[in-house]
Amino acid sequence: MAGADAVVADLRAESDDLDAIVAGLTDEGWRTPTPAPGWTIAHQIAHLLWTDRVAVVSVTDEAGFADLLTEAAKNPTGFVDEGAEELAALPAAELLAQWRATRTRLHEELPRVTDGRKLPWFGPPMSAASMATARLMETWAHGLDVADALGVSRVPTARLRSIAHIGVRTRDFAFTVHGLTPPADPFLVELRAPDGSTWSWGPADATQRVTGSAEDFCMLVTQRRPRADLDVTAIGDDAARWLTIAQAFAGPPGAGRD
Repeated sequence: MAGADAVVADLRAESDDLDAIVAGLTDEGWRTPTPAPGWTIAHQIAHLLWTDRVAVVSVTDEAGFADLLTEAAKNPTGFVDEGAEELAALPAAELLAQWRATRTRLHEELPRVTDGRKLPWFGPPMSAASMATARLMETWAHGLDVADALGVSRVPTARLRSIAHIGVRTRDFAFTVHGLTPPADPFLVELRAPDGSTWSWGPADATQRVTGSAEDFCMLVTQRRPRADLDVTAIGDDAARWLTIAQAFAGPPGAGRD
């Protein structure tokens, strides 16, 4: 994985690209439904704002983040969505301004995290680079929901590499969250990058393999498209099973998209 500075630069660019899509929307445009059931564009940005905000707390105030964990434990299934629901009710201009200010603060704070420090989170603690990568993944995925709602086509970029990396690294988590034992053998994952080069994870002689488009793999692990619509292929029973349950995000198994 790239260092925090490089991933934060990608996170900033991804956020700016999404900002450019929503900045000119009317108030009515912010209420456009997205593929996420019950969520408008305002909910998508509100979710990013809420999560960026608590990420800032993780970096700057670990005692305050411990209080957040206590609150989350009281409502584990609704805590995050309730935060998005509350923020989505803000006037569009205020919601956009708060997201801009909060994400800028996060982008400034993450590179300042000392080497070796683990940041507390709702799952296992993570490094600054891992935190930035997780925020990049969510910003890209929720940005895809917004783009889909507006009929906007986005050009894939090299920023997908970090998202694909999370997708590969969360293989065992995907099995575990579905009550399955993770495979003992490593997989080879070879993906076609936007520039035509190959991104690869795992040993070349692995018998369990996943190949295909990097963009489509990222859509698969963020559950933004059904597998049948994607250029992602598995060789081996374990690899094929993984593609039916893969998820790069924390929490219970996602329902996926039709």
